[in-house]
This record gives sequence, C-alpha cells and structure tokens, in this order.
Amino acid sequence: MRISEFIDPRGIKLQVALSSQDEAIDKLIALHNEVGNLKDAAVFKEAILAREAKGSTAIGNGIAVPHGKSAAVAKAGLVAMTCPQGVDYKAADGKPSNLLFMIAAPDGGADTHLEVLSKLMQLLMDAAFCKTLVEAKSVDEFLALIDAKEAEKDAAKNDAPVAAGTTKIVAVTACPTGIAHTFMAAESLEQKAKELGFAFRVEKDGSGGAKDPLTAKEIEEADAVIVAVDKNIDMGQFDGKKVVFASTKEAIHEPEKLFEKAKTASVYHHTGAVSKKSDDANESIGRQLYKHLMNGVSHMLPFVIGGGILIAIAFLLDDYSIDPSNFGSNTPVAAWFKTIGGAAFGFMLPILAGFIAQSIADRPGLAVGFVGGALAASGATFANPGGAIPSAFLGALVAGFAAGYFMKWLEKVCDKLPQSLEGIKPVLIYPLVGITVIGIVMCAINPIVGALNAWISGVLSSMGTTSLVPLGIILGAMMATDMGGPLNKAAYVFGTAALAEQNEVGWMIMAAVMVGGMVPPIAIALATLIFPKKFTVAERKAGPVNFIMGFCFITEGAIPYAAADPLHVIPSLMVGSGVAGALSMAFRCTLMAPHGGIFVFPVVGHWALYLVALAIGSVVSCLLLGLLKKTVEE
Repeated sequence: MRISEFIDPRGIKLQVALSSQDEAIDKLIALHNEVGNLKDAAVFKEAILAREAKGSTAIGNGIAVPHGKSAAVAKAGLVAMTCPQGVDYKAADGKPSNLLFMIAAPDGGADTHLEVLSKLMQLLMDAAFCKTLVEAKSVDEFLALIDAKEAEKDAAKNDAPVAAGTTKIVAVTACPTGIAHTFMAAESLEQKAKELGFAFRVEKDGSGGAKDPLTAKEIEEADAVIVAVDKNIDMGQFDGKKVVFASTKEAIHEPEKLFEKAKTASVYHHTGAVSKKSDDANESIGRQLYKHLMNGVSHMLPFVIGGGILIAIAFLLDDYSIDPSNFGSNTPVAAWFKTIGGAAFGFMLPILAGFIAQSIADRPGLAVGFVGGALAASGATFANPGGAIPSAFLGALVAGFAAGYFMKWLEKVCDKLPQSLEGIKPVLIYPLVGITVIGIVMCAINPIVGALNAWISGVLSSMGTTSLVPLGIILGAMMATDMGGPLNKAAYVFGTAALAEQNEVGWMIMAAVMVGGMVPPIAIALATLIFPKKFTVAERKAGPVNFIMGFCFITEGAIPYAAADPLHVIPSLMVGSGVAGALSMAFRCTLMAPHGGIFVFPVVGHWALYLVALAIGSVVSCLLLGLLKKTVEE
C-alpha cells in the first residue's frame, strides 16, 4: 500500500492558523473523527495526551507527529495539517511546528499500517521535502508530492554492494509506542551511515514487533552496535559487542555523534537484566524497583479484572437460599462462572512474581518468579509441601524480587563456567538452580506467615465480645492490609468461625469483616475518578471495574494498586476499612452469610445503616488516597 492510499483526502487541511498545541490536537482528532477512523474521540484524545506526557512528539525542524494507540481507534489512519506561521508544539529545538501529521493506531491491529507509516516517517527526515509539503496549495498537490517522494525512495533502495573492509555497524531503534520516533531515528541513522560510507543495518522495534530484524550473522560481523531506544529491549544478543547507548531523539538530531562514538565504544557484557539506554545508571534504586514492580502489576491486572467480574457474575446468577455457605456455586451456571473466574485468579500471584523477576533478570527470571508466586499462593512449607497458609500478594512480591535478583546473580556466576557449558545454562542450570532456591525461600517464608496468622487469631479471640467497636476497627483494617494474605485471612477465618456461634455477636463480627473487605476496591474506584492524576492511564481505565468487585466483596480488586504503591495505598485502605468495621459494629449490623457482598444484603440486619458504614469507609479511604499518593508522571 502506498502512503497516499492511507490518507483520506478529507483528512488533510492546508494553511491552517493554530494558536496552541491543544488546538492543534483537537483539530487533528476532529479530522480523524470526520473520516471515520475513531470509535470514541474523547478516549483517543486520552491516548494522545498520555503519549505527549512522556515527551513532546514534535520532532523538531518544524515537524510534529502526535500519535496514539488505542482501542478507541476504529481503523488505522493518518491525517495532516499545514500551518505556515507555525505553532508552539514544545519541540526540543524550540522552533514552531508547521507540518503536523497525527497517527491513529488500533490496539492489536494488523502490521500493514505500520509499514506505511514507517515509510512516511522516513520521508519526513528530508527537510526540503517537508518544506514543499508546507507550501502545497491544494490537497491534490500535497498527495502528489508524497507519491513522487515515495517513488523516488523506492527506486533508490537497491544500493551497490559495500566494498570489502568497510566498517559495519548495526542498530536498533525503539520508542514507547513504536510508531513515529522509532522509524524516524532509523531513517536518520541510515542517511548518515550512507553519507559516511558505513555498511549499515537497522532493526526497528515497532508496535507490531521488530521490523527488519537483525540476524545473528549481521550482529556477529558488526564492528559496533548503536542502541537508540526509549524503552527496555532484549540486550542479550549484543553480548561481547561494542555498544553505543542513545535515545531516539539523539539518533534523529545527532546521528553523526553516535557513529563517532561507535569507533571507541566499550564492549558490552550482558548480565541478564533488561537494558535501557544509559538511563539506568542515572536512575535511583527506588525508581528501578518501581519499574520492575510495575512490570508485574501491569501483567497481573487482566487476570484480576477478568476473574473478578466472572466471580461477580456467579453471585448474580446464584440462588442464596439453596445453601448460604456455598453461595456462588449453588447452581450449575453460577458454579461455572465462579470456577472460570477462580482459575483466572489462580494465575494472579504467579504472574505478578514472574514478570517482576523477568523485568530484573530477563527470561531466566520468568520461570523462577512464576514458581515463587505459585508457592506464595499455595502456602507450601517444608513440613507441608501441599500448602498451609498462603503468604498471598506480599509473599508474591518477595518471590518476584528474590527470584529476579538471585537469577541476575546466578547469571554472573555462570559467566565463569567453561564455554562448552554455554548451551545448557538456559535449559538446565538456570531453571534447576533457580526453582530449587526459590522453593527454599518460599517454604521458609510461609511458616512465618502461618505463625503470624495463628498469633493474630489468638489475639482476636482474647478480645471477647465486650469490645465490639474496637474489634470492628481491627477486623476491618486487617481485611484491607494484605488482601488475601495472612492478616486478611485471619480476620476472615475469625469471622466465619463466629458464624458458627449462631448468635447476634457472631453475625455482627461477620458483618464487620465483610464491610471491611468491600471498602478497598470501592475506594480505589472512587479515587481513580476523583483524583485521576494520582494514577497511571492503565490504572484509571481499570478503576471503575473495582466498583463491581467491591460490591461483590472481592477485595483482591485493589491488589494491583496496593502492589504498585504499598506505602501510600495500604494505610489509606486500612483506615477506611477500619472506620467501616467500627460503624458496622456501632450500628449493630448483622450478617448470616460468609460471602456475597450486595447479593446477600437481604440477610443483613440494619442494611441501610450497613450501606452508610460502607459509604463512609470508602470515602475516607478515597480522600486519604488523594492526600497521600503522589501525582503520577507518565
């Protein structure tokens, strides 16, 4: 497909007067909407602004290429505007932008549009060509200029063979979205390499995967490697090569400097960590830990959302009167939904730990982290390998970081092994040693969790029935502490045990436990709406789903948010849940069922006051989240 076939003529506006970057974005989005590229313009604008928040998409030299990838895109498309007098688009060179293209890419779309867009990005590296586009007097002329330049570019593809002895350099370019900067950086490097007489090949790590991937032979024969990236890539393939690290903007604006650096670059030795630019050397340890943590959280989120909603559907479709103790699985249809949802939840902790470890130690950490997360979920101990008391998401965090850093260390140790053993390291040594060690670590941690659980249960039992309001505070706070971990489980087990007493006090205890567990997801959902700047784009999108989970007593919906920022989120949720538990006790609310959320409200005593307790606790936690969490910089 040619570039001109990808642009609807109705999506081109020439000689436009623009007063600001915001106006430019709105007009470009309106063009996309007009030609039918969008399902939801407002949601697509969020994607555009999220990309701008990472750094202006103004390339410099008068060019801006805002772009976004979103489910709100109906079909991949491109629109364009010229603004002869220019508009301030926050370009790094400080110059106004007078040629603007906006790219709309769908989630999970085919690669055809990426190939077309990559060609356009390459054409835009020619300043003289861009000047003719800005000066175009009609849409037909604008498209004809693009056609002619593309044909010229295609005709020049077959270059003469490179003479023997010529310096060979390979490169990888990659930006967060893999749309614009990736290809412009590649084109800039290609042009400069041709001018300097180097043999050159570049791999573009685009949103649809690697384009023109480098072969092992090309890497082996290269004299140096230029890694111009703004995100993590697999660096293992460049072990033992001279490597220059840079950003895509450096590749676009200062390619000659990178080729100069390539002559004296240091040899890179791969340690197994996912590498990114020279940025890591300047980042604080806290920032690096946060990046690893978020890699696990982002992969875990779909399992929490999908599984949680399926479990909620099970409660909706079930008949509570058949067997209150088995609510959610009484009817075949409800049991099916609960089983599938439970299966998704079962992957939650292994996924969290696995992808934390993978972010730290690359592929060798993945399997070890998965196993550590699974052991945290099962509660395996040396005495009881089948499982005792799960250490839940806090245990999974420990497993993820322990697995990642151990495997990173193991890879360094294995570098000293004979070359003849190189082939068995990834298939035997790493998984065997790593899984064994993480098994020892988790079997040592889980008994501590079990002892803690037993001690807490004893303390709760000793409080008796004379201190119901303080007991409500403690039970509610415990439900919000680790959401499935030892504290949460101790409170829940204490509540279900109290049901066996079949008296008002036991029912009051169970009511306090459930309301404490409902608060965290509801508070999270409220906070993502009221304080959006405190959360990432992904967290804001997933936030409203927590209303469903909270009302269904699925406390785990708050886990990704607590895992991402435990120091601020967990205390906020504990306070609100404690308040809700105390109010439930003060109002003498009762509950005769061990689960179910709003679906068992018909058997809640003083249900209107119970709702008041839930609402007040949720609002308290929401306000604390807004106060304590830091504004997210994306």
